[in-house]
Amino acid sequence: MKQLLKYVALLAYVFFLAFPLVWLLSTALKTPQEMAGLHPTWIPERPTLDNFAAAFGEQDLVGAAARSMVVAIASAVLTVVVALPAAYAMARYRGAVSRVATGWVLVSQVFPFILIIIPLFMVLRNLDLVNTLPGLIIVHVTFTLPFALWMLQGYVRAVPRELEEAASVDGAGRIRSIVSVVAPLLAPGVVATLLFSFISSWNEFLFALVVLKDPDVMTLPLTLVRFTGPEGVSRLGPLAAASLMATVPSLIFFAIIQRRLRSGLMAGAVKG
Repeated sequence: MKQLLKYVALLAYVFFLAFPLVWLLSTALKTPQEMAGLHPTWIPERPTLDNFAAAFGEQDLVGAAARSMVVAIASAVLTVVVALPAAYAMARYRGAVSRVATGWVLVSQVFPFILIIIPLFMVLRNLDLVNTLPGLIIVHVTFTLPFALWMLQGYVRAVPRELEEAASVDGAGRIRSIVSVVAPLLAPGVVATLLFSFISSWNEFLFALVVLKDPDVMTLPLTLVRFTGPEGVSRLGPLAAASLMATVPSLIFFAIIQRRLRSGLMAGAVKG
């Protein structure tokens, strides 16, 4: 009975997580008349692919998805490249600088980003980075970096110092001990940070709205807004179809990297 209750609770949790995707799929397959009905239904009475055809025909969803993918991958990789050595230094070398850096990380998480929109736009304009993907990548890295530092710092502190000391006793230098001993144990943290940075960049809207103005360089979240009419009325069918397609790359990325995360956890456990 206890095992049955666990499975019921697990199924309920899975249903809770899958509900938005199921509802998006149902809405994307409905006709306008069925969506306007007074009694919503889970399963469309007359499923149609017209909403998908309209979504891809009216907007450059493929191009926007490709640009979002470039921005998200570049932001995630750069964030990890910058955050990893900084997190190691903050975790291993205690002192005034480390305390100030940790305080900066905490303060940056509660700082309202809306207050720096105008200064940010002016800085990017002076650097000729407005309306460019590199400018958006720099912004995403800047505002993802504090939380990435906080995440990786916790993983570094979880690695015992004794492992590095043992490596140094065996003749390994500082760089060798970090690469051969510490780095494999940090694989789960690196993968988790990559995933967080990718999802944050993929879904980010506010900074993209400020930085990008030309439709030819807009990312996917900005393209989805174009399914809203001039009076603020959303075209639910094409919007649901486009939103459903927008979730597919992030789900695929999570499925791929989740496998690496599990293998990294097992490798870290064995090496530890």
